[in-house]
Amino acid sequence: MDSRRCCFAFSLLVISSILSLKAKADGGGSVFFLDSPSHPYIRSHSSASCKTDLMSLMDVGAAMSVLLGFAPSPSLSVGSSSKLNDVLMPNPFDRPRAVFLLEVIGAEGYVAASDNDLFNNALRSGVTYDKNEVDIHLPDQDELSVVSLDELSTSSLDAGFSNKELNDFASLLGGSYVASSLTTFSGKLTIPLKGGVQLKLDMSKKADREFIESLLSLIRNIQRAIQLHQDLSGNTHNPAELMTGSFTGIKVLQEQYGLDGVAQQGMELVAATVSKIFDSLQTAHKGQIVGVIFFKNSPSSEGDPILNVKFTSHPAPRILEERRNGPGALIIAEVLLVRRTLAWLTGIILLISTLLGTYFLLYMPITRDTLLYSNVKLD
Repeated sequence: MDSRRCCFAFSLLVISSILSLKAKADGGGSVFFLDSPSHPYIRSHSSASCKTDLMSLMDVGAAMSVLLGFAPSPSLSVGSSSKLNDVLMPNPFDRPRAVFLLEVIGAEGYVAASDNDLFNNALRSGVTYDKNEVDIHLPDQDELSVVSLDELSTSSLDAGFSNKELNDFASLLGGSYVASSLTTFSGKLTIPLKGGVQLKLDMSKKADREFIESLLSLIRNIQRAIQLHQDLSGNTHNPAELMTGSFTGIKVLQEQYGLDGVAQQGMELVAATVSKIFDSLQTAHKGQIVGVIFFKNSPSSEGDPILNVKFTSHPAPRILEERRNGPGALIIAEVLLVRRTLAWLTGIILLISTLLGTYFLLYMPITRDTLLYSNVKLD
């Protein structure tokens, strides 16, 4: 009987493990919280590969709201609040008010990011995707500046990238670019990776060119976001900043070369590029920024981000005036009349008392006070 129970329990364990692995393969992923070494906003963990419990998209959205300096959703559960305490530093008056949010689509993204120094030292967590997207409710646009990093993700004809941009990109990552004498943007790109491996891409090939163009588009949008930050920093009103976008360029390499080989090396290049981008953001924001990087196994619905920002608009003065003219307007008018009457009566009484007191002080008779000037001896 005991052997049958053990076999049955072992079978259940195997089945549950298979279902769990299938669920992770279908819609799982990882999230990395990139922090500043000089001004940390994320809790540090003792292990070299920092890890926390499994988080939901709602938990990540609540963490982003707090990092931006806003209160999380009132409907946040106790378990989610506990996870926020495990992720964020306890000081509520010290928040970066700037978040770099990027969703990277690629089944091998976690492995590639694990070999990068920045990602290896970051706090990471598994993410469950109960729904395709989650709404993050934030204040109106006067208190938050949102910059989309997807606006220039267009075709090569519209993007207009030059050989100089490709040369600068290669130099940024310690590589080289050999331009072709035939046409622009059709040379050979070589980028060194870890372990002595070199990624070689031919810009005359459609898949290689589209992959590099997506990286250059991301860098161009980051430069635009940095310029906007510099413009905002000079104003008296300094709103919080959210830079959000998604990177899907790795899919063209996976469709062309499969998940291994060139596609895996391409993911390492993506991780290295994001690391350089975050360094530039750290410099521009003087360390007051946190990166939230998603690596998602399966893409979400076309054109829909996993975290959708929703603005909470405040009622306009005209709407407030219309509400005052509603059914309760008569009661409000009566209360205001009573308060104003009491205020006027109190003011009049104080004024009369002040005038009478001043009159009696000025016209009081000057006589000797018998109590003060008498020689009273107390036994």
